[in-house]
Amino acid sequence: MITRSPAPLQRHDEAEEPAIATTGTAAITTTANTTATTHVDVPTDSEHTAPLSLPPAWQAQLSGAIRDPRELCRRLGLDERWLPGAEEGHALFEVRVPEAFLARMRPGDPDDPLLRQVLPLGEEAHPTPGYVADPLEEAAHTPAKGLIHKYHGRVLLITSPACAVNCRYCFRRHFPYAENSPSMAQWEASLDTLRNDPSITEAILSGGDPLATSDRRLAWLSERLEAIPHLKRLRIHTRLPVVIPERIDTELLGWLGATRLQRVMVLHINHANEIDEAVIAACRRLSDAGVTLLNQSVLLRGVNDQVETLAALSERLFEAGVLPYYLHVLDPVAGAAHFDVPDDEARELVAGLRDVLPGFLMPRLVREIPSEGSKTPL
Repeated sequence: MITRSPAPLQRHDEAEEPAIATTGTAAITTTANTTATTHVDVPTDSEHTAPLSLPPAWQAQLSGAIRDPRELCRRLGLDERWLPGAEEGHALFEVRVPEAFLARMRPGDPDDPLLRQVLPLGEEAHPTPGYVADPLEEAAHTPAKGLIHKYHGRVLLITSPACAVNCRYCFRRHFPYAENSPSMAQWEASLDTLRNDPSITEAILSGGDPLATSDRRLAWLSERLEAIPHLKRLRIHTRLPVVIPERIDTELLGWLGATRLQRVMVLHINHANEIDEAVIAACRRLSDAGVTLLNQSVLLRGVNDQVETLAALSERLFEAGVLPYYLHVLDPVAGAAHFDVPDDEARELVAGLRDVLPGFLMPRLVREIPSEGSKTPL
């Protein structure tokens, strides 16, 4: 994820609600052969003048996330020698750490595996050959605003430009979100791509983090996707149930449980310490709602580059009802070279993992290569 070119990340109350016309309660759904009127929950003029209610607990946590590297270091009692590098890295890609995630870190330990994922370092400013702003060449696969179509049968929708936590190794840290955050009217053009291509059977909500968007907006989008007859699955890639478990609330489970589409949620967890009892409870709520839970990790130097660490992660995931899915080697994004684990070492780690784990807890070691039609096993 790169030096970020878009505008600053939005708060929950800034441009997160559907920008739909406010003159009615119906919208037109167009397919290749028919035009039908489908009810959607469109805000009326009176709703805009109604008294504001308090935001859900998860939105309050999202808005209150730490965004100052000095505050992050102070809260964790880090030595002042970390401050210059933290500020230098923050200037390239801003700090963002929710309180619930901070609470799982060890105070005074700069090597804490959760802190290492979010603490800016001066190394991020050092150019490294082969590390670029768009390592997966996504710009070449964006036929419409907010839509990435790389693989057969599935399309990725950039549903939100914001994340609950800014991971320093993110392959989209330089992604031009300002150019790929469509309005609701522009969403219709993107959805037409899905409507007019019967080979597409799966819609993937990504970002940023799609769950950083309001449930009202997500319910609207879910209804539109559900109305496309050849779609079978709705997949959501998210870190929010991990860093702010309260995100899995009644409103989210309501629209997620209402759709006819098969639901898959792919979490992003790199270390067993990320999974506390609140995360387990959130995962159980999702499982009870019929959501299939998978996890993908990134192999990161100093975070999870030990057999024992990866084995503990798989075991803890299973306790939470989540199956390990992918273990990605690092995407070569500018600013993240210090996290790299060479391929030969990665293969040795996975070989050691096979000696201690049952097959169903083994993630697949993969690399994403821009020119390939799927992830490439290593």
